[in-house]
Amino acid sequence: MRLRNAALAATSVTVAGVAALAAGRYAADAALRPARPGKAAAGGQLPAGFGGPPLTVHEVGDGRVSLTRSLTAQLPGVYGLVGRDCHAVVGSVMDGEPSKAPADTVVRRLERVGRGELKPGTKVWFTPQLYTDDSDAGPDDASGIDGALSRTAVQVPGELGPLPAWFMPGERDTWIITLHGLGATPAQALPLLPFYAGLKLPVLGLAYRGDEGAPPPPDGVRHLGGTEWRDAEAAIAYAVRSGATRVVLHGWSAGASMAMRAADELSGHRSGPAADAGHGGGAADDGGVDPDAVGRVAGLVLDSPVLDWWATVRALAASRHTPRALLPLAQRAAQGRARVESERLRQIVDPAALEVPALVLHGPDDTVASWQRSKELADTRGELVRLQTVPNAPHAAMWNADPEAYEERLRQFLTPLM
Repeated sequence: MRLRNAALAATSVTVAGVAALAAGRYAADAALRPARPGKAAAGGQLPAGFGGPPLTVHEVGDGRVSLTRSLTAQLPGVYGLVGRDCHAVVGSVMDGEPSKAPADTVVRRLERVGRGELKPGTKVWFTPQLYTDDSDAGPDDASGIDGALSRTAVQVPGELGPLPAWFMPGERDTWIITLHGLGATPAQALPLLPFYAGLKLPVLGLAYRGDEGAPPPPDGVRHLGGTEWRDAEAAIAYAVRSGATRVVLHGWSAGASMAMRAADELSGHRSGPAADAGHGGGAADDGGVDPDAVGRVAGLVLDSPVLDWWATVRALAASRHTPRALLPLAQRAAQGRARVESERLRQIVDPAALEVPALVLHGPDDTVASWQRSKELADTRGELVRLQTVPNAPHAAMWNADPEAYEERLRQFLTPLM
């Protein structure tokens, strides 16, 4: 009997371990797996922090749309609505909602329908992306963006092959390079183009490894910036060869962490083939860094930066309904699959490592990336870091929650760097 009980216990432990590992790997995919090209938005890839059950469109007309009432549907600001074969943009919740509107609905201003059709019964999800990368926001025809803001498609020579990007010209020799976040696309930066055009700043919107049209990671997973920063390096070198004297990296979420990694690796005092040794970046570091990119980063704009990767992996796992007891396994699965040294990750986000001015835009309602870590960064390096706290904003949706305040703070930060 004792042997039988021991065998049953061993079997239970084994089964639980296998199930836990599978759950951990599944949850880790939220951070590590690139989006599948062409995957439909409905039930597919959405920016981190969004997703969940869809909302139902109840009524559409007269510049308004009625949606299922939820905390998401009541978020302040401007957001995209994405469903199967449709994309729209909604503004704020309308004051004095029509008295005839059902109590379980929210009425928001309907700004535009960029693709497809919104009609009663349509299932939609909120997204911070106001534009898509296809017909309603192509390189030369971005609906809702001033037609004078022409962009051209370009190819950035990258370590793994050509990286697709778009470029908006400007008169200044300081360039903005945008790096999108988890689950998002280069279109994440499009709402800011009128702002950047007003400052006469050139903007390069980069698609990096794993994005649609870009080379896939050799092992099929992202590496939490451990290799992706080389694509940011390639974009910086491309900008310099095209006339930039310095660049500002504007990153969201994981893109913000990637920007910090690139700035650290390319800082003048530690870059170069010899200095690269031991950086923990993997085989990609063996060739050293591009000399054209060294010392060119003049500033960082960090929107909802991921400064504690393992806490973010656990948060993403929890959002996929992974039991709390299995969250440490999700972290270990991500760490093993990404093959990134935890110590190097800590070095990158260490406040002492920062050498260039940084504007951090973040809010305490972020459930994906720790706002407290951003606050600690600002408190520790107050001489270099400005923190703009944005209340009532989900992850990487700081502009959406308050566009005017976001752009004004950005203007103040960029003025001395131009």
